[in-house]
Amino acid sequence: MSHEDIPGYTYGEESVPDSPIDREDFDLLKETVMFTEEDEEHLRLAGEVLDGQIDDVLDTWYGFVADHPHLMQYFSTPGGEPIEEYLERVRARFGQWIRDTCNPPYDDDWLRYQQEIGLRHTRRKKNQTDDVNSVNHIPFRYMSAFIYPITATMRPFLENGDHDEGTVEKMHDAWFKAVVLQVTLWSNPYVIAGDY
Repeated sequence: MSHEDIPGYTYGEESVPDSPIDREDFDLLKETVMFTEEDEEHLRLAGEVLDGQIDDVLDTWYGFVADHPHLMQYFSTPGGEPIEEYLERVRARFGQWIRDTCNPPYDDDWLRYQQEIGLRHTRRKKNQTDDVNSVNHIPFRYMSAFIYPITATMRPFLENGDHDEGTVEKMHDAWFKAVVLQVTLWSNPYVIAGDY
């Protein structure tokens, strides 16, 4: 599936808002999570290992969400009925998010798109991209808590490559840092102005 075929994927488009995080602040965030050029190399390597497994990763993540009604509600009508088309559209973007995460260095377009992703989870933009009638925001506590399942479940997929345990560990660490970095960026729309 090409970028153009992914519904609502607007990475690099002019419609994406500017990031309130400038390059200097972003570099400081990377330092804070100990994200290095070596991590970039291991993320690209992880992308090679994950190529061909992305649907399996998404099956795992979607299975986790489906098993937890308090998470599934964010893909459902206010009455609790799952919105299948919404789930499919988000799934396509989620798969591309894995590819984008494994494709550093992270440039200005990437940084801008993180702001867009964050906004799409809040009252300001939830449901707009896919024009659906679902609950109107995802509480930030679930954004940050989801870091663990998205990180822990990735390791078995990274182990499916032809790499030694040390390399797998480095790929997994790089993935973990990248996820923490992104969720930190996504938190911006949730935070009171001036407190971020």
